[in-house]
Amino acid sequence: MDVLANNDWRRRRSVPVVEAEPDLVVEDAGSGFCGAVVGFEFGAVVLEDRHGRRRNFPLEPAAFLLDGVPVTLVRPAPVRVPQRRTTASGSIAVAGHAARVARRSRIWVEGVHDAALVERIWGDDLRVEGVVVEPLDGIDELAAAIAEFGPGPVARLGVLVDHLVPGSKESRIVASVQSPYVLVTGHPFVDVWQAVKPAAVGIRAWPVVPPGRPWKEGVCAALGVAEPAELWRRILASVSSFRDVETPLINSMERLIDFVTEPDEPDLTPTVPG
Repeated sequence: MDVLANNDWRRRRSVPVVEAEPDLVVEDAGSGFCGAVVGFEFGAVVLEDRHGRRRNFPLEPAAFLLDGVPVTLVRPAPVRVPQRRTTASGSIAVAGHAARVARRSRIWVEGVHDAALVERIWGDDLRVEGVVVEPLDGIDELAAAIAEFGPGPVARLGVLVDHLVPGSKESRIVASVQSPYVLVTGHPFVDVWQAVKPAAVGIRAWPVVPPGRPWKEGVCAALGVAEPAELWRRILASVSSFRDVETPLINSMERLIDFVTEPDEPDLTPTVPG
Protein backbone atom coordinates (compact mmCIF):
# COMPACT_ATOMS: atom_id res chain seq x y z
CA MET A 1 0.00 0.00 0.00
CA ASP A 2 1.34 3.41 -0.96
CA VAL A 3 0.81 5.61 2.10
CA LEU A 4 1.84 8.68 0.14
CA ALA A 5 -1.23 8.27 -2.02
CA ASN A 6 -3.44 8.95 0.98
CA ASN A 7 -3.92 12.68 1.52
CA ASP A 8 -4.40 12.10 5.24
CA TRP A 9 -1.07 10.35 5.82
CA ARG A 10 0.40 13.23 7.84
CA ARG A 11 -2.49 13.18 10.32
CA ARG A 12 -2.16 9.43 10.95
CA ARG A 13 1.60 9.37 11.48
CA SER A 14 2.97 9.95 14.94
CA VAL A 15 4.66 13.32 14.71
CA PRO A 16 6.29 15.45 17.40
CA VAL A 17 4.37 18.35 18.91
CA VAL A 18 6.51 21.48 19.06
CA GLU A 19 5.72 24.78 20.73
CA ALA A 20 5.94 27.62 18.22
CA GLU A 21 8.38 29.75 20.16
CA PRO A 22 9.40 33.12 18.69
CA ASP A 23 12.16 32.85 16.03
CA LEU A 24 11.64 29.11 15.54
CA VAL A 25 12.32 28.45 11.81
CA VAL A 26 9.92 26.02 10.15
CA GLU A 27 8.63 25.24 6.65
CA ASP A 28 4.99 24.98 5.70
CA ALA A 29 4.73 21.44 4.29
CA GLY A 30 2.05 22.35 1.76
CA SER A 31 3.48 25.49 0.19
CA GLY A 32 7.18 25.21 0.95
CA PHE A 33 7.18 28.68 2.56
CA CYS A 34 10.00 28.80 5.11
CA GLY A 35 10.20 31.39 7.84
CA ALA A 36 10.61 32.21 11.50
CA VAL A 37 7.71 32.38 13.94
CA VAL A 38 6.92 36.02 14.65
CA GLY A 39 3.44 35.77 16.18
CA PHE A 40 -0.11 34.50 15.95
CA GLU A 41 -3.24 35.90 14.29
CA PHE A 42 -6.76 34.47 14.22
CA GLY A 43 -5.60 31.05 15.40
CA ALA A 44 -2.82 30.87 12.79
CA VAL A 45 0.93 31.12 13.16
CA VAL A 46 2.67 34.01 11.40
CA LEU A 47 5.93 33.14 9.61
CA GLU A 48 8.41 35.66 8.23
CA ASP A 49 10.94 34.62 5.58
CA ARG A 50 14.44 36.02 5.10
CA HIS A 51 13.09 38.67 2.73
CA GLY A 52 10.68 40.05 5.37
CA ARG A 53 7.57 38.57 3.76
CA ARG A 54 4.96 37.30 6.18
CA ARG A 55 2.26 34.66 5.78
CA ASN A 56 -0.29 33.09 8.10
CA PHE A 57 -0.66 29.31 8.35
CA PRO A 58 -3.29 27.33 10.29
CA LEU A 59 -1.99 25.22 13.16
CA GLU A 60 -2.99 21.91 11.63
CA PRO A 61 -1.53 18.52 12.60
CA ALA A 62 1.78 17.67 10.89
CA ALA A 63 1.48 20.80 8.75
CA PHE A 64 5.09 21.98 9.17
CA LEU A 65 8.62 20.68 8.70
CA LEU A 66 11.33 21.29 11.29
CA ASP A 67 14.76 20.37 9.94
CA GLY A 68 12.93 18.31 7.31
CA VAL A 69 10.89 16.34 9.87
CA PRO A 70 7.07 16.75 10.05
CA VAL A 71 5.89 18.41 13.27
CA THR A 72 2.67 19.73 14.72
CA LEU A 73 3.02 23.31 15.91
CA VAL A 74 1.09 24.52 18.94
CA ARG A 75 0.99 27.85 20.66
CA PRO A 76 3.41 28.04 23.61
CA ALA A 77 1.83 27.63 27.01
CA PRO A 78 1.43 31.00 28.71
CA VAL A 79 4.12 31.74 31.24
CA ARG A 80 2.57 32.20 34.65
CA VAL A 81 4.44 34.74 36.69
CA PRO A 82 4.01 33.94 40.37
CA GLN A 83 2.56 36.82 42.31
CA ARG A 84 4.81 38.17 45.01
CA ARG A 85 3.10 38.11 48.37
CA THR A 86 3.85 40.98 50.67
CA THR A 87 3.71 41.05 54.42
CA ALA A 88 1.57 43.45 56.42
CA SER A 89 4.59 45.75 56.66
CA GLY A 90 4.87 45.93 52.85
CA SER A 91 7.97 43.73 52.65
CA ILE A 92 8.20 40.88 50.15
CA ALA A 93 7.24 37.68 51.93
CA VAL A 94 9.88 34.96 52.09
CA ALA A 95 8.15 31.78 50.91
CA GLY A 96 8.86 28.57 52.79
CA HIS A 97 11.15 30.26 55.28
CA ALA A 98 11.06 28.90 58.81
CA ALA A 99 11.38 31.31 61.70
CA ARG A 100 15.00 32.00 62.54
CA VAL A 101 16.37 31.08 65.94
CA ALA A 102 15.96 34.15 68.12
CA ARG A 103 18.82 36.60 68.18
CA ARG A 104 20.23 37.94 71.41
CA SER A 105 19.21 41.37 70.15
CA ARG A 106 15.74 42.54 71.18
CA ILE A 107 13.15 45.23 70.54
CA TRP A 108 11.39 46.64 73.58
CA VAL A 109 8.04 48.44 73.49
CA GLU A 110 6.21 50.16 76.31
CA GLY A 111 3.31 47.75 76.81
CA VAL A 112 1.25 44.82 75.59
CA HIS A 113 -0.81 46.97 73.22
CA ASP A 114 2.34 48.23 71.52
CA ALA A 115 3.60 44.64 71.23
CA ALA A 116 0.32 43.43 69.73
CA LEU A 117 0.28 46.22 67.14
CA VAL A 118 3.91 45.59 66.19
CA GLU A 119 3.16 41.88 65.81
CA ARG A 120 0.14 42.64 63.62
CA ILE A 121 2.22 44.64 61.14
CA TRP A 122 5.84 43.46 61.44
CA GLY A 123 5.42 39.97 62.90
CA ASP A 124 6.28 38.08 59.71
CA ASP A 125 9.41 40.16 59.15
CA LEU A 126 10.58 39.79 62.74
CA ARG A 127 10.18 36.01 62.70
CA VAL A 128 12.26 35.76 59.54
CA GLU A 129 14.94 37.90 61.19
CA GLY A 130 14.75 36.12 64.54
CA VAL A 131 13.92 39.27 66.50
CA VAL A 132 11.85 39.04 69.68
CA VAL A 133 9.65 41.95 70.77
CA GLU A 134 9.24 42.32 74.53
CA PRO A 135 6.77 44.66 76.28
CA LEU A 136 7.90 46.78 79.21
CA ASP A 137 5.63 48.19 81.88
CA GLY A 138 6.43 51.77 80.90
CA ILE A 139 9.91 53.26 80.60
CA ASP A 140 10.35 54.89 84.02
CA GLU A 141 13.06 52.33 84.87
CA LEU A 142 14.52 52.19 81.37
CA ALA A 143 18.13 52.89 82.39
CA ALA A 144 18.13 50.09 84.97
CA ALA A 145 16.51 47.67 82.51
CA ILE A 146 19.13 48.44 79.86
CA ALA A 147 21.95 47.92 82.37
CA GLU A 148 20.49 44.56 83.35
CA PHE A 149 20.12 43.54 79.69
CA GLY A 150 23.79 44.33 79.01
CA PRO A 151 23.73 45.44 75.36
CA GLY A 152 26.80 44.71 73.28
CA PRO A 153 28.09 43.93 69.77
CA VAL A 154 25.95 40.80 69.39
CA ALA A 155 23.12 41.88 71.69
CA ARG A 156 21.71 45.10 70.35
CA LEU A 157 18.66 46.69 71.86
CA GLY A 158 15.98 48.78 70.13
CA VAL A 159 13.38 50.65 72.17
CA LEU A 160 10.11 52.09 70.87
CA VAL A 161 8.79 54.92 73.03
CA ASP A 162 5.37 56.59 73.03
CA HIS A 163 5.06 60.39 73.17
CA LEU A 164 8.71 61.02 72.38
CA VAL A 165 8.52 64.79 71.88
CA PRO A 166 10.79 67.63 73.10
CA GLY A 167 10.20 68.54 76.74
CA SER A 168 8.26 65.39 77.61
CA LYS A 169 9.08 63.06 80.49
CA GLU A 170 9.88 60.40 77.91
CA SER A 171 12.45 62.59 76.17
CA ARG A 172 14.26 63.24 79.47
CA ILE A 173 14.43 59.51 80.22
CA VAL A 174 15.71 58.70 76.73
CA ALA A 175 18.39 61.39 76.95
CA SER A 176 20.20 59.32 79.57
CA VAL A 177 20.73 56.39 77.19
CA GLN A 178 24.27 56.55 75.81
CA SER A 179 25.19 53.03 74.67
CA PRO A 180 26.15 52.67 71.00
CA TYR A 181 24.38 49.31 71.07
CA VAL A 182 21.02 50.82 72.05
CA LEU A 183 18.77 52.77 69.70
CA VAL A 184 15.70 54.52 71.09
CA THR A 185 13.13 55.81 68.64
CA GLY A 186 9.56 56.88 69.14
CA HIS A 187 6.47 58.56 67.85
CA PRO A 188 4.70 61.75 68.98
CA PHE A 189 1.40 60.14 69.95
CA VAL A 190 0.28 60.02 73.57
CA ASP A 191 -0.46 56.31 73.25
CA VAL A 192 0.10 53.72 70.54
CA TRP A 193 -3.69 53.68 70.01
CA GLN A 194 -3.35 57.15 68.53
CA ALA A 195 -0.78 55.87 66.01
CA VAL A 196 -3.63 54.01 64.27
CA LYS A 197 -5.26 56.19 61.64
CA PRO A 198 -8.73 57.37 62.71
CA ALA A 199 -10.22 56.34 59.37
CA ALA A 200 -9.11 52.76 59.95
CA VAL A 201 -11.02 52.70 63.25
CA GLY A 202 -14.06 54.36 61.68
CA ILE A 203 -13.82 57.73 63.44
CA ARG A 204 -13.15 61.21 62.08
CA ALA A 205 -10.39 62.01 64.56
CA TRP A 206 -9.04 60.91 67.91
CA PRO A 207 -10.81 62.79 70.72
CA VAL A 208 -8.90 65.50 72.56
CA VAL A 209 -8.55 64.47 76.21
CA PRO A 210 -8.10 67.29 78.77
CA PRO A 211 -4.79 67.27 80.69
CA GLY A 212 -4.92 65.38 83.96
CA ARG A 213 -7.37 62.73 82.79
CA PRO A 214 -6.12 59.26 81.83
CA TRP A 215 -5.97 59.34 78.05
CA LYS A 216 -7.51 55.95 77.33
CA GLU A 217 -10.39 56.53 79.71
CA GLY A 218 -11.04 59.92 78.15
CA VAL A 219 -11.06 58.46 74.65
CA CYS A 220 -13.47 55.70 75.67
CA ALA A 221 -15.81 58.23 77.29
CA ALA A 222 -15.76 60.48 74.22
CA LEU A 223 -16.48 57.54 71.89
CA GLY A 224 -19.13 56.00 74.10
CA VAL A 225 -17.23 52.78 74.78
CA ALA A 226 -17.55 51.25 78.24
CA GLU A 227 -14.14 49.67 78.71
CA PRO A 228 -10.64 50.30 77.27
CA ALA A 229 -10.31 46.58 76.56
CA GLU A 230 -13.38 46.71 74.33
CA LEU A 231 -12.08 49.68 72.36
CA TRP A 232 -8.63 48.13 72.03
CA ARG A 233 -10.10 45.00 70.46
CA ARG A 234 -11.87 47.22 67.94
CA ILE A 235 -8.67 49.17 67.23
CA LEU A 236 -6.48 46.11 66.75
CA ALA A 237 -9.07 44.41 64.52
CA SER A 238 -9.06 47.49 62.26
CA VAL A 239 -5.34 47.14 61.47
CA SER A 240 -4.34 44.82 58.64
CA SER A 241 -1.21 46.49 57.25
CA PHE A 242 1.18 49.41 57.54
CA ARG A 243 -1.33 51.53 55.62
CA ASP A 244 -3.54 51.64 58.72
CA VAL A 245 -0.98 53.35 60.96
CA GLU A 246 0.70 56.72 60.94
CA THR A 247 4.07 57.33 59.28
CA PRO A 248 6.05 58.20 62.46
CA LEU A 249 5.36 54.74 63.87
CA ILE A 250 6.34 53.06 60.60
CA ASN A 251 9.59 55.01 60.35
CA SER A 252 10.52 54.31 63.96
CA MET A 253 9.90 50.58 63.69
CA GLU A 254 11.82 50.27 60.43
CA ARG A 255 14.81 52.01 62.02
CA LEU A 256 14.70 49.67 65.00
CA ILE A 257 14.50 46.55 62.85
CA ASP A 258 17.43 47.72 60.72
CA PHE A 259 19.45 48.49 63.85
CA VAL A 260 18.97 45.17 65.65
CA THR A 261 19.49 43.11 62.48
CA GLU A 262 22.80 44.68 61.47
CA PRO A 263 25.48 42.02 60.97
CA ASP A 264 26.77 40.87 64.33
CA GLU A 265 30.10 42.34 65.34
CA PRO A 266 32.69 40.08 66.96
CA ASP A 267 32.16 39.92 70.71
CA LEU A 268 35.58 40.92 72.04
CA THR A 269 34.57 40.97 75.69
CA PRO A 270 37.43 39.28 77.55
CA THR A 271 36.57 36.11 79.40
CA VAL A 272 37.89 35.48 82.86
CA PRO A 273 39.22 31.96 83.39
CA GLY A 274 37.16 30.00 85.91
